[in-house]
Amino acid sequence: MLTLEATTTDTPEVLANNPVRADLVTYLNDLEQGCGFLNREQVLIILGQWYHPLHYFPTFLARLISVTPSLASQTFISRILWQELGEGDPGCAHERIYLDTIVDGEFASEVVTRVPRLNATRELVAGYETASQGYLSGLGFLYGTEVVDLPMVSTIGELMGRCTGKRDLPWVDIHVRQEPDHVKSSNEALQPSFTVGEQQQIIEHAEQMWRLWIDFFRSIKDEILADKQHPHRG
Repeated sequence: MLTLEATTTDTPEVLANNPVRADLVTYLNDLEQGCGFLNREQVLIILGQWYHPLHYFPTFLARLISVTPSLASQTFISRILWQELGEGDPGCAHERIYLDTIVDGEFASEVVTRVPRLNATRELVAGYETASQGYLSGLGFLYGTEVVDLPMVSTIGELMGRCTGKRDLPWVDIHVRQEPDHVKSSNEALQPSFTVGEQQQIIEHAEQMWRLWIDFFRSIKDEILADKQHPHRG
């Protein structure tokens, strides 16, 4: 007798209420309030580490599209990729706007892009690369990213603004404008009916991604605090 496996369609709702996601948002709030004023060298730690996952994210999306079996899900993911890459204008790609923003803040882009990766940054990017090899793991990383991207960007923008005095940050503005579309697209990509086992895989990979981001920001905070205690080290 054939037994059909139970299916579920509430994956976005389950992920939205996940406690690990809440842990990351809480950590971002604590980071923003706990770091206080940062000098330029300390802000450079943040900007340089952030560049690495930002640079890899379009590649992650393209790889995920290539392993996604659903035409509809491919369309929703490609919408995010299209926006990440500037909606047809390379000058409006998120990476380009990020570099232009930090240059306007009087940080040299060639310095930021060459900051060596911390171990947690290396593991974060490797996590995205591995997740993009599978449809379910990639969906977990995609949704997990989009629902926390704006809080992460806002935290970095706030810390940068304290240092430079600049409040007009186009890189933050583009996220404020586009992030609702990104969240909507990631939700739509999760609309298909998944088996309970498939849903669990998506959830586990989203949780893995959130923990990698917590480690990422924790390592940055450790570097900043070390620099505050020993500002002339190295």
